[in-house]
Amino acid sequence: MDELSLSTLGQHLQSLRQKQGLSLSQLANAAGMAKSNLCRLEQGNGNPTLDTIWRLAVQLNVPFSTLIAPITVPLGENGVQVRLIEQGKDSPHVDVYWMRCAPHTQRHAEAHTPGTWESLTLISGWLEAGPEGKASPLRLGVPATFSADQPHIYRAEDAEATLLMTITYGNNGGTP
Repeated sequence: MDELSLSTLGQHLQSLRQKQGLSLSQLANAAGMAKSNLCRLEQGNGNPTLDTIWRLAVQLNVPFSTLIAPITVPLGENGVQVRLIEQGKDSPHVDVYWMRCAPHTQRHAEAHTPGTWESLTLISGWLEAGPEGKASPLRLGVPATFSADQPHIYRAEDAEATLLMTITYGNNGGTP
């Protein structure tokens, strides 16, 4: 992530934390990270992983998109890039992302908040995705939906994979 994006993320994170009346220590402990790391992140330093940003969003009880909305560049690590396309405003909250997985990428995603669902539509390449132990290959243009409130994976083989990801939050455990 570039310096401007890190600074923007840090300022936004600090603002959200303060609006909720949380101290650095409270949020860091809840997110399972060191207070010094959270402090550096809020100051625009460091290089947070996607999982770290997700954990902070979960602990702040906001959708991932709310935390990253001010950032206009794709976020990424270890062969995976994501970029927010559209942030929903209604209930249930629905967000749409563009995602790219480099060849031979395997990403293990932590469980999202209860009742969260993902719908993936493969645009190009090959990708296996879904809950750990139940992942299956996606078919080009055919949406695949799964419960994302449990650990899940994305795995690309020999070619880059691009897809659209729709995340539906807090649908009380029902299928979106």
